[in-house]
Amino acid sequence: MVQSEDSTTGVLLLNLGGPDSLEAVRPFLYNLFSDRDIIRLGPPFMQKPLAYLISALRHKKTESYYRQIGGKSPILDITTRQAMALEEELRSAKGSEEGFKVFVGMRYWHPLIENVIPQIYEAGIRRLIVLSLYPHYSIATTGSSLARLKEVITGFPIGMSTISSWYDHPLYIDALVDSISEGIDMFGAGPAGVHVLFSAHSLPKKFIEEGDPYVDHIRATISEITKKIDIPWDLSYQSKSGPVEWLEPSTDEILGALAKKGVKNLLVVPVSFVSDHIETLYEIDILYKKMAGELGMRLERAESLNTSPVFISALRDIVMKGTRDAGWAA
Repeated sequence: MVQSEDSTTGVLLLNLGGPDSLEAVRPFLYNLFSDRDIIRLGPPFMQKPLAYLISALRHKKTESYYRQIGGKSPILDITTRQAMALEEELRSAKGSEEGFKVFVGMRYWHPLIENVIPQIYEAGIRRLIVLSLYPHYSIATTGSSLARLKEVITGFPIGMSTISSWYDHPLYIDALVDSISEGIDMFGAGPAGVHVLFSAHSLPKKFIEEGDPYVDHIRATISEITKKIDIPWDLSYQSKSGPVEWLEPSTDEILGALAKKGVKNLLVVPVSFVSDHIETLYEIDILYKKMAGELGMRLERAESLNTSPVFISALRDIVMKGTRDAGWAA
């Protein structure tokens, strides 16, 4: 039964999603590679058949990675905790137990966007702030999620206001600076004795050539960070897959270059990720850490933002501004 409409503002946090069991890895990969906004596999009519083939060929290897980090992705658990913390912050800011209800919608695994929107409508919510948890806009991340959301929400009379990037929000920058400072402290060598490597999720170069602002947004975030903390740094890109040209330098390649320069202490900052998942827990913490050790370097990772109080405050501020901009503020 549909609940009566009320004045509650819904907030929908959008994220990638991840397999919640080893059995979910193959269908998750299929969903991922079926999306032409992520990677274009031949002509459009071949996208899904090729996605099926890739998921069949790759799922066993990918399962082995997830097995090393606990048998599933933690991204839903973390995003759910972020949503709960954000809702509490919003209600405190509002000065009431009413006013906001925060939901989570994932692009490639449960709870899928197409399943969450009916739940939001059933809850009686008729206005929705949509906040992408990708700080830096790309058509392959926020763009794809918003496109799917717009397809779904057309069947529901819900007013929607979207927040598609927030790469230079002051509290987001403060949260990253805090994480970096704590990471540097792990080495006991001071900022001058630690090299910082900002590692962002890679994209096909073609996307940037076609005008995607992702790299500009990443560099703008780093620019704001380095105004607050004096650090030697480089930028690299991780998690490439498929036979296309990807952004460079790749994180694994730059490890060798930094070792040749004599870097001994390396702090990796997963700058485009706001929560832990396979890219942080396996790629950085296991794969790159081992590679760095073999090159004579000590590699540590700055903690992901997850439910950092400063980060949750950033999300609250972003949502409150979005509410004002939409004309929904009390």
